[in-house]
Amino acid sequence: MAAPPVLRSRPFPDVLVVGEALVDLVHRADGSIDESPGGSPANVALALGRLARHPRLLTSLGDDRRGQTVRRWLEASDVVLEGRPAARTSTAIARLDGQGAASYEFAIDWQIEVAGVGVADALHLGSIAATLEPGASAVAELLERHRGRALISYDPNIRPSLIDDPESVRRRVLSLIERADVIKASDEDAAWLHPGVAVDEVARRWSRSGPGLVVVTLGSEGCLAFANGFEVTVPSLTVDVVDTVGAGDTFMAALIDGLLSEGALGTHAREALASLDERRLTALLGRSATAAAVTVSRPGADPPTRDELEVGAEILVG
Repeated sequence: MAAPPVLRSRPFPDVLVVGEALVDLVHRADGSIDESPGGSPANVALALGRLARHPRLLTSLGDDRRGQTVRRWLEASDVVLEGRPAARTSTAIARLDGQGAASYEFAIDWQIEVAGVGVADALHLGSIAATLEPGASAVAELLERHRGRALISYDPNIRPSLIDDPESVRRRVLSLIERADVIKASDEDAAWLHPGVAVDEVARRWSRSGPGLVVVTLGSEGCLAFANGFEVTVPSLTVDVVDTVGAGDTFMAALIDGLLSEGALGTHAREALASLDERRLTALLGRSATAAAVTVSRPGADPPTRDELEVGAEILVG
Protein backbone atom coordinates (compact mmCIF):
# COMPACT_ATOMS: atom_id res chain seq x y z
CA MET A 1 0.00 0.00 0.00
CA ALA A 2 1.17 3.47 -0.79
CA ALA A 3 2.11 6.05 1.80
CA PRO A 4 -0.72 8.44 2.81
CA PRO A 5 -1.15 11.18 0.21
CA VAL A 6 -0.94 14.85 0.98
CA LEU A 7 -4.53 16.03 1.36
CA ARG A 8 -5.76 18.34 -1.35
CA SER A 9 -8.97 19.90 -2.49
CA ARG A 10 -11.51 17.15 -3.27
CA PRO A 11 -14.92 17.35 -4.95
CA PHE A 12 -16.37 15.30 -2.08
CA PRO A 13 -15.81 15.04 1.70
CA ASP A 14 -12.62 13.30 2.80
CA VAL A 15 -13.73 10.20 4.70
CA LEU A 16 -11.05 8.21 6.52
CA VAL A 17 -11.76 4.74 7.92
CA VAL A 18 -9.16 3.20 10.22
CA GLY A 19 -8.98 -0.45 11.17
CA GLU A 20 -8.48 -4.06 10.23
CA ALA A 21 -8.95 -5.61 6.81
CA LEU A 22 -8.75 -9.38 6.68
CA VAL A 23 -10.02 -12.56 5.05
CA ASP A 24 -13.10 -14.31 6.45
CA LEU A 25 -13.07 -18.11 6.34
CA VAL A 26 -16.81 -18.72 6.54
CA HIS A 27 -17.97 -22.17 7.73
CA ARG A 28 -21.63 -22.45 6.71
CA ALA A 29 -24.25 -24.62 8.40
CA ASP A 30 -24.35 -26.96 5.36
CA GLY A 31 -20.65 -27.80 5.84
CA SER A 32 -19.33 -25.63 2.99
CA ILE A 33 -16.43 -23.20 3.54
CA ASP A 34 -16.11 -19.85 1.74
CA GLU A 35 -13.07 -17.56 1.79
CA SER A 36 -13.86 -13.88 1.32
CA PRO A 37 -12.52 -10.42 2.25
CA GLY A 38 -13.83 -8.77 5.42
CA GLY A 39 -13.03 -7.03 8.67
CA SER A 40 -15.47 -4.61 10.28
CA PRO A 41 -13.72 -1.32 9.31
CA ALA A 42 -12.98 -2.70 5.82
CA ASN A 43 -16.67 -3.57 5.45
CA VAL A 44 -17.60 -0.01 6.47
CA ALA A 45 -15.15 1.41 3.92
CA LEU A 46 -16.51 -0.91 1.23
CA ALA A 47 -20.10 0.13 1.96
CA LEU A 48 -19.13 3.82 1.93
CA GLY A 49 -17.40 3.28 -1.39
CA ARG A 50 -20.53 1.72 -2.87
CA LEU A 51 -22.47 4.71 -1.58
CA ALA A 52 -20.13 6.90 -3.70
CA ARG A 53 -18.21 8.41 -0.73
CA HIS A 54 -14.71 7.51 -2.09
CA PRO A 55 -13.30 6.69 1.38
CA ARG A 56 -9.70 6.09 2.38
CA LEU A 57 -8.94 2.99 4.48
CA LEU A 58 -5.87 3.10 6.70
CA THR A 59 -5.13 -0.54 7.45
CA SER A 60 -2.49 -3.29 7.57
CA LEU A 61 -2.42 -5.94 4.82
CA GLY A 62 0.14 -8.51 3.77
CA ASP A 63 1.62 -8.72 0.28
CA ASP A 64 0.37 -12.31 0.07
CA ARG A 65 -2.40 -13.88 -2.01
CA ARG A 66 -5.09 -13.05 0.53
CA GLY A 67 -3.90 -9.46 0.76
CA GLN A 68 -4.12 -9.11 -3.01
CA THR A 69 -7.70 -10.43 -2.88
CA VAL A 70 -8.67 -7.88 -0.24
CA ARG A 71 -7.08 -5.03 -2.22
CA ARG A 72 -8.95 -5.91 -5.40
CA TRP A 73 -12.22 -6.22 -3.47
CA LEU A 74 -11.88 -2.78 -1.90
CA GLU A 75 -10.50 -0.95 -4.90
CA ALA A 76 -13.39 -2.24 -7.04
CA SER A 77 -15.67 -0.14 -4.80
CA ASP A 78 -13.51 3.00 -5.01
CA VAL A 79 -11.80 2.56 -1.64
CA VAL A 80 -8.27 4.07 -1.48
CA LEU A 81 -5.94 1.86 0.58
CA GLU A 82 -3.25 3.39 2.81
CA GLY A 83 -0.77 1.97 5.29
CA ARG A 84 2.42 -0.07 5.38
CA PRO A 85 2.40 -3.77 4.39
CA ALA A 86 2.08 -6.34 7.17
CA ALA A 87 4.00 -9.61 7.41
CA ARG A 88 0.81 -11.47 6.54
CA THR A 89 -2.87 -10.81 5.98
CA SER A 90 -5.06 -11.34 9.03
CA THR A 91 -7.84 -13.94 9.04
CA ALA A 92 -11.13 -14.56 10.82
CA ILE A 93 -12.93 -17.89 11.00
CA ALA A 94 -16.68 -17.25 10.96
CA ARG A 95 -19.00 -20.13 11.87
CA LEU A 96 -22.63 -19.68 10.80
CA ASP A 97 -25.55 -21.34 12.57
CA GLY A 98 -28.81 -22.40 10.95
CA GLN A 99 -30.16 -18.84 11.15
CA GLY A 100 -27.09 -17.31 9.50
CA ALA A 101 -25.70 -15.74 12.69
CA ALA A 102 -21.90 -15.77 12.92
CA SER A 103 -19.39 -16.49 15.70
CA TYR A 104 -15.72 -15.68 15.12
CA GLU A 105 -12.13 -16.79 15.80
CA PHE A 106 -9.31 -14.42 14.79
CA ALA A 107 -5.64 -14.38 13.80
CA ILE A 108 -4.85 -10.65 13.64
CA ASP A 109 -1.67 -8.72 12.81
CA TRP A 110 -2.42 -5.04 13.52
CA GLN A 111 -0.07 -2.06 13.55
CA ILE A 112 -0.10 1.26 11.71
CA GLU A 113 1.85 4.50 11.34
CA VAL A 114 -0.18 7.70 11.69
CA ALA A 115 2.52 10.40 11.71
CA GLY A 116 1.80 11.54 8.15
CA VAL A 117 -1.95 11.09 8.17
CA GLY A 118 -3.81 14.38 7.70
CA VAL A 119 -7.10 15.43 9.27
CA ALA A 120 -10.14 14.23 7.31
CA ASP A 121 -13.68 15.61 7.23
CA ALA A 122 -14.97 12.39 8.79
CA LEU A 123 -13.11 9.69 10.73
CA HIS A 124 -14.51 6.24 11.44
CA LEU A 125 -12.84 3.90 13.94
CA GLY A 126 -13.86 0.38 14.71
CA SER A 127 -13.62 -3.00 16.23
CA ILE A 128 -10.39 -4.91 16.88
CA ALA A 129 -8.09 -2.14 15.67
CA ALA A 130 -9.25 0.23 18.39
CA THR A 131 -8.33 -2.15 21.23
CA LEU A 132 -5.48 -4.38 19.98
CA GLU A 133 -1.94 -3.12 20.50
CA PRO A 134 0.39 -1.99 19.11
CA GLY A 135 -2.02 -0.30 16.71
CA ALA A 136 -4.65 0.76 19.24
CA SER A 137 -2.54 3.60 20.64
CA ALA A 138 -2.10 5.00 17.13
CA VAL A 139 -5.87 4.80 16.61
CA ALA A 140 -6.45 6.76 19.82
CA GLU A 141 -3.90 9.35 18.65
CA LEU A 142 -5.80 9.80 15.39
CA LEU A 143 -9.06 10.29 17.25
CA GLU A 144 -7.52 13.00 19.42
CA ARG A 145 -6.09 14.72 16.33
CA HIS A 146 -9.57 14.86 14.77
CA ARG A 147 -11.57 16.03 17.80
CA GLY A 148 -13.51 19.19 17.00
CA ARG A 149 -12.23 19.08 13.41
CA ALA A 150 -14.16 16.13 11.92
CA LEU A 151 -17.16 13.88 12.36
CA ILE A 152 -15.81 11.04 14.51
CA SER A 153 -17.76 7.78 14.54
CA TYR A 154 -16.92 4.65 16.51
CA ASP A 155 -18.29 1.09 16.53
CA PRO A 156 -16.84 -0.98 19.41
CA ASN A 157 -17.86 -4.29 17.78
CA ILE A 158 -16.40 -6.19 20.74
CA ARG A 159 -14.68 -9.51 19.98
CA PRO A 160 -14.43 -11.31 23.37
CA SER A 161 -12.33 -14.17 21.95
CA LEU A 162 -9.46 -11.71 21.39
CA ILE A 163 -9.59 -10.11 24.83
CA ASP A 164 -7.15 -11.20 27.55
CA ASP A 165 -7.74 -8.25 29.92
CA PRO A 166 -11.47 -7.35 29.92
CA GLU A 167 -11.21 -4.46 32.38
CA SER A 168 -8.43 -2.76 30.44
CA VAL A 169 -10.40 -3.11 27.21
CA ARG A 170 -13.56 -1.76 28.87
CA ARG A 171 -11.66 1.33 30.00
CA ARG A 172 -10.20 1.87 26.54
CA VAL A 173 -13.56 1.41 24.78
CA LEU A 174 -15.42 3.72 27.16
CA SER A 175 -12.70 6.35 26.71
CA LEU A 176 -13.18 6.18 22.94
CA ILE A 177 -16.96 6.40 23.36
CA GLU A 178 -16.64 9.54 25.47
CA ARG A 179 -14.49 11.27 22.84
CA ALA A 180 -16.37 10.30 19.67
CA ASP A 181 -19.29 12.18 18.13
CA VAL A 182 -21.32 9.19 16.92
CA ILE A 183 -21.52 5.75 18.51
CA LYS A 184 -23.06 2.72 16.84
CA ALA A 185 -22.96 -0.41 18.97
CA SER A 186 -24.88 -3.67 19.21
CA ASP A 187 -26.90 -4.84 22.19
CA GLU A 188 -24.21 -7.52 22.64
CA ASP A 189 -21.53 -4.80 22.90
CA ALA A 190 -23.63 -2.97 25.49
CA ALA A 191 -24.11 -6.14 27.53
CA TRP A 192 -20.38 -6.94 27.48
CA LEU A 193 -19.36 -3.41 28.47
CA HIS A 194 -22.06 -3.02 31.15
CA PRO A 195 -23.13 -6.47 32.39
CA GLY A 196 -26.63 -6.56 33.88
CA VAL A 197 -27.57 -3.01 32.79
CA ALA A 198 -30.56 -2.51 30.49
CA VAL A 199 -29.66 -1.54 26.92
CA ASP A 200 -31.60 1.73 27.00
CA GLU A 201 -29.86 2.77 30.21
CA VAL A 202 -26.46 1.97 28.65
CA ALA A 203 -27.32 4.17 25.66
CA ARG A 204 -28.39 7.00 28.00
CA ARG A 205 -25.12 6.74 29.94
CA TRP A 206 -23.10 6.92 26.75
CA SER A 207 -25.14 9.85 25.49
CA ARG A 208 -24.49 11.76 28.70
CA SER A 209 -20.75 10.99 28.55
CA GLY A 210 -20.04 12.98 25.39
CA PRO A 211 -21.30 11.69 22.01
CA GLY A 212 -23.85 13.73 20.08
CA LEU A 213 -25.58 10.59 18.79
CA VAL A 214 -25.73 7.09 20.26
CA VAL A 215 -27.31 4.22 18.34
CA VAL A 216 -27.69 0.67 19.65
CA THR A 217 -28.78 -2.03 17.22
CA LEU A 218 -31.05 -4.74 18.62
CA GLY A 219 -30.88 -7.45 15.95
CA SER A 220 -34.33 -8.44 14.75
CA GLU A 221 -35.89 -5.87 17.11
CA GLY A 222 -34.47 -2.88 15.22
CA CYS A 223 -32.50 -0.13 16.94
CA LEU A 224 -32.76 2.69 19.44
CA ALA A 225 -31.00 6.03 19.47
CA PHE A 226 -30.41 8.95 21.82
CA ALA A 227 -29.65 12.45 20.56
CA ASN A 228 -30.32 16.00 21.73
CA GLY A 229 -32.39 14.87 24.72
CA PHE A 230 -34.81 12.63 22.82
CA GLU A 231 -35.05 8.90 22.08
CA VAL A 232 -35.92 7.28 18.74
CA THR A 233 -36.73 3.63 18.08
CA VAL A 234 -36.85 2.10 14.60
CA PRO A 235 -38.07 -1.45 13.87
CA SER A 236 -36.10 -3.88 11.75
CA LEU A 237 -37.29 -4.88 8.29
CA THR A 238 -38.54 -8.39 7.56
CA VAL A 239 -36.38 -10.14 4.95
CA ASP A 240 -35.22 -13.67 4.20
CA VAL A 241 -31.83 -13.80 5.94
CA VAL A 242 -29.00 -15.54 4.11
CA ASP A 243 -26.43 -14.54 6.74
CA THR A 244 -25.68 -11.58 9.01
CA VAL A 245 -22.05 -11.03 7.93
CA GLY A 246 -21.42 -7.30 7.44
CA ALA A 247 -24.94 -6.20 8.44
CA GLY A 248 -23.88 -3.96 11.32
CA ASP A 249 -21.04 -2.49 9.26
CA THR A 250 -23.44 -1.66 6.43
CA PHE A 251 -25.77 0.02 8.94
CA MET A 252 -22.79 2.06 10.21
CA ALA A 253 -21.73 3.13 6.71
CA ALA A 254 -25.25 4.14 5.71
CA LEU A 255 -25.55 6.17 8.92
CA ILE A 256 -22.25 7.97 8.21
CA ASP A 257 -23.38 8.60 4.64
CA GLY A 258 -26.67 10.06 5.84
CA LEU A 259 -25.00 12.28 8.43
CA LEU A 260 -22.57 13.61 5.82
CA SER A 261 -25.59 14.50 3.66
CA GLU A 262 -26.95 16.39 6.69
CA GLY A 263 -23.76 18.48 6.77
CA ALA A 264 -22.18 16.67 9.73
CA LEU A 265 -18.55 16.92 8.67
CA GLY A 266 -15.40 18.84 9.46
CA THR A 267 -15.67 21.55 12.11
CA HIS A 268 -19.47 21.69 11.56
CA ALA A 269 -20.04 18.07 12.66
CA ARG A 270 -21.26 18.78 16.19
CA GLU A 271 -23.41 21.68 15.09
CA ALA A 272 -25.14 19.49 12.49
CA LEU A 273 -25.68 16.68 15.01
CA ALA A 274 -27.21 19.16 17.45
CA SER A 275 -29.67 20.27 14.78
CA LEU A 276 -31.10 16.79 14.18
CA ASP A 277 -34.75 16.42 15.13
CA GLU A 278 -36.71 13.22 15.68
CA ARG A 279 -38.15 13.10 12.16
CA ARG A 280 -34.79 13.45 10.40
CA LEU A 281 -33.02 11.03 12.74
CA THR A 282 -35.78 8.45 12.30
CA ALA A 283 -35.39 8.74 8.52
CA LEU A 284 -31.60 8.31 8.78
CA LEU A 285 -31.95 5.21 10.96
CA GLY A 286 -34.65 3.75 8.71
CA ARG A 287 -32.40 4.14 5.68
CA SER A 288 -29.51 2.51 7.57
CA ALA A 289 -31.76 -0.40 8.55
CA THR A 290 -32.78 -0.79 4.91
CA ALA A 291 -29.13 -0.96 3.84
CA ALA A 292 -28.48 -3.65 6.46
CA ALA A 293 -31.55 -5.57 5.32
CA VAL A 294 -30.25 -5.64 1.75
CA THR A 295 -26.93 -6.99 3.04
CA VAL A 296 -28.42 -9.83 5.09
CA SER A 297 -30.53 -10.89 2.10
CA ARG A 298 -27.39 -12.03 0.24
CA PRO A 299 -24.31 -14.00 1.30
CA GLY A 300 -21.24 -12.40 2.85
CA ALA A 301 -20.36 -8.73 3.34
CA ASP A 302 -22.05 -7.49 0.15
CA PRO A 303 -23.51 -4.03 0.91
CA PRO A 304 -25.74 -2.20 -1.57
CA THR A 305 -24.69 0.53 -3.97
CA ARG A 306 -26.46 3.86 -3.69
CA ASP A 307 -28.84 2.87 -6.52
CA GLU A 308 -29.49 -0.54 -4.96
CA LEU A 309 -30.26 1.11 -1.63
CA GLU A 310 -32.88 3.35 -3.19
CA VAL A 311 -34.47 0.38 -4.97
CA GLY A 312 -34.26 -1.67 -1.77
CA ALA A 313 -36.04 1.07 0.16
CA GLU A 314 -38.88 1.05 -2.34
CA ILE A 315 -39.22 -2.74 -2.19
CA LEU A 316 -38.73 -3.27 1.55
CA VAL A 317 -40.53 -0.17 2.83
CA GLY A 318 -42.93 0.85 0.05
